[in-house]
Amino acid sequence: MWFRNLTLFRFSESTARSLKSLESKLEPWRLRPCGPQERSRVGFVSPYGRGEEGLVHQVGDYALASFGREERLLPNAVVKDEIAARLKKFSEKERKKWGAKQRQRLRDEVIAELLPRAFVRTSYVSVYFAKKSGWLVVDTARRKLAEEVVSQLRRALGTFPALPLTPEESPRALMTDWLIRGKLPAGLAWGDECELRDPVEAGAIVRCRRQDLETDEVREHLKSGKQVFQLGLVFEDRIGFVLGEDLAVRKLTFLDAVRNELGDTPPESARAELDARFALMTLELERLLHQLEQGFGLPRPTERT
Repeated sequence: MWFRNLTLFRFSESTARSLKSLESKLEPWRLRPCGPQERSRVGFVSPYGRGEEGLVHQVGDYALASFGREERLLPNAVVKDEIAARLKKFSEKERKKWGAKQRQRLRDEVIAELLPRAFVRTSYVSVYFAKKSGWLVVDTARRKLAEEVVSQLRRALGTFPALPLTPEESPRALMTDWLIRGKLPAGLAWGDECELRDPVEAGAIVRCRRQDLETDEVREHLKSGKQVFQLGLVFEDRIGFVLGEDLAVRKLTFLDAVRNELGDTPPESARAELDARFALMTLELERLLHQLEQGFGLPRPTERT
């Protein structure tokens, strides 16, 4: 259960203390099956898998939960084709056109008939709370989806003042400076990709992949005024990732040095495997998040924030 992307939020110590009864507060918001006339439904599911009971997996100061969504797949094209077929049949029989209100009523009838037969797609997003350090980590790089997860947590918890990151140092400016000077903070090494953009509206964009980032070719783009919007990095030879100017972590990869610590012995159960991987992942990410906190100035919210 390795996370692949990270969208980050921070919460205060008092908020962390309010998370003691997390599972009982999530229970009324468990994901229920999508009804025959419902387009979609959201809620929480067990991190152990659909059909399991527990909604929170706890390891020390870390708590893992899973946000789920069920949605009925009814493409607009299917609805339009069915409406067109019925209108054609009606016009051939009645020899007159339908007005706007009649068309809307027909559309509603078509959707009501087709929805119960539509396929249901289920998707999940994992999220964990680092209570001691005040991080909320959502396994997505899509800001809108991450905010939806946080909004659902607020509904379940009554209040959950988790805040988006507000860096004291501009990530774009810092990463551009790193690449211009060819020097990174301790613990970081170059990856093999970046995205450079001209900051003016509709400016040029350069994407480099499988590229040595310390070449003159890359520096020439920087000299022409382009700035770093995404930068591939490696942390302590253990974690590879691409850091965005929005501080979203993409393409997160735990390298062999980390995965080998799990050993070759098969786990006793799926829960034991989840427990081992989650414990290892959170400990590794805690060091990475501390690096980001120090490098970009990401203070934990105080009680007054």
